[in-house]
Amino acid sequence: MGANLQQKLLLRRLHRPNYIIYRILTFFVVKLMLERKYNVTYTYKINPREYQAPFVVVGNHASRLDYIFSSLAFLPHTLNFVAGYNEFFRAHLALIFRLMQAIPKKNFVSDIYTIKEIKRVLNDRGNIMLFPEGMSSISGGNQPCAIASGKLLKHIGLPVLRIGIAGGYLTSTKYCLADRPGRVDVEVDILFTPEQLAKLSEKEIQRRLDEALYHDDYEWNKTARVAFQGGGNMAKNLHDMLYWCPKCGAEFTMRGEGDDIVCGACGNGARLNEYYDLIPLDETCVIPDTPRVWWDMQRAIARERVRDENFSLREEVELGTLPPYKYLKKGNTSEITGRGTLTLDHSGLRFEGERESGPFRFFIDAKSLPTYGMCTDMSRFYTFVDGAFLEFFPKSRSVAKWLLTTEENHRHVGGAWRYS
Repeated sequence: MGANLQQKLLLRRLHRPNYIIYRILTFFVVKLMLERKYNVTYTYKINPREYQAPFVVVGNHASRLDYIFSSLAFLPHTLNFVAGYNEFFRAHLALIFRLMQAIPKKNFVSDIYTIKEIKRVLNDRGNIMLFPEGMSSISGGNQPCAIASGKLLKHIGLPVLRIGIAGGYLTSTKYCLADRPGRVDVEVDILFTPEQLAKLSEKEIQRRLDEALYHDDYEWNKTARVAFQGGGNMAKNLHDMLYWCPKCGAEFTMRGEGDDIVCGACGNGARLNEYYDLIPLDETCVIPDTPRVWWDMQRAIARERVRDENFSLREEVELGTLPPYKYLKKGNTSEITGRGTLTLDHSGLRFEGERESGPFRFFIDAKSLPTYGMCTDMSRFYTFVDGAFLEFFPKSRSVAKWLLTTEENHRHVGGAWRYS
C-alpha cells in the first residue's frame, strides 16, 4: 500500500492560506453563523491592521472554539493555526485544516516538524497563531505554557500579539461537550516587540508569557455576571472534573446530573446556576467557592500523595491508536486496538498489555511526562510514545485524577513543566 495518513501529513509543506478561501471561511461561515451565536465582543488595545506580516499571535486556550474567536479578531490578516496532531485524523476537521494550512503539533513532546513548518510559513510572510498551553483549559483556568515556549518566541524574534479570551471556557467546558452560549469577551494587545525579545532571556519571556495568558473564567464571571444557557444541565458530567467530596473525602462518589452535583456517600452537594455559582444544597454542605477552587483542592491532595515514597497509581485501560488509512468519524478520536494496565509511580508511566493481539509495553520517565492531552471531554487522555499517538480509556471515571497526579508527580521528581 502507499503512504499512510500519518506519513502524508508529515510530507506536507505548508504556506499561507489562500486569502479568498480564508475570507470565505472566516467571514461567511464563522462570522455570520457563529459570532452572533456566542455573542462575541472585541476590545482592541492595538490595531492589528497596523502590523505587517509576519507576526505571531499567542492566546489563552479557553476551549475548542478558540479558532472562532481568534480568527475573527485579526481580519483581514490570515493566521496559520498550530493545532493538535491527532486532530488532523478526524474526518470533520481534515478538510478545514488543509484549507486553512493548519500546522500539526504533537503536544507536550518535542516536534521538529512543527518548528520547521512554523518557520516556513513565517518566511512566506504568513502569521502564526499559537496556544502555548498546548491544550484547551481543563478547569476553567490556565496551565503553565509548554516547556520552551519562551525559547521559541525568542528564536523567531518577530512581534508577538496577544489575544485574551474570557467566557470561552464557560461557553464550552471540558467536562460537557454541549455548548452553553452566553458571552465571550476578546481582547487584543501586543505582548512583545522584537526589541524586547532580543533583550529578555528565554526564562523571562516564559514567565511573562505565563503571566499574560493567565485567566480564570469562574473568577471573571463573578464580576461580569454573564448568564450561560445550560438548558437545565449545568452540572452534567461535572463529576468527571470534580471527583472528590470536600465534606467526607470520598473519591468518585460525586455525581453531576441536571444542575446539581451530589456526593452519593454523604449527600454533600451544590447547584450550579447559569452564572456558574456553586450554591450549597443546604447549610450542612461543604462546597468550595468555585469549581476552579475545588479543582485546586484536588490538586493539593494529589501533590501530597505523590510525596509518599511508595506512591503508585494503577488502572485497567483500553488503548486507542490512530488508524493508518482512514479518517476517524462520529466524534471518535482513536480506534481501540489494545488493552492493559497503566501504572504511574516516581519512576514514570508504564503500560503492560496487548496491542493488535500482540504483547505491547512502554515506559515514559516522570521528568519527560508533564501532563496528558484530552481530545474532547474528560472521558479519555493521551500521550505520545516514540512519536506515536496513544489514547487511554480508563474503566473508571478517573481521568481527572490521572491528570492531576501525573502533573504533580512530574514536579515532585524535578520536572520542568511548572510556572516559572
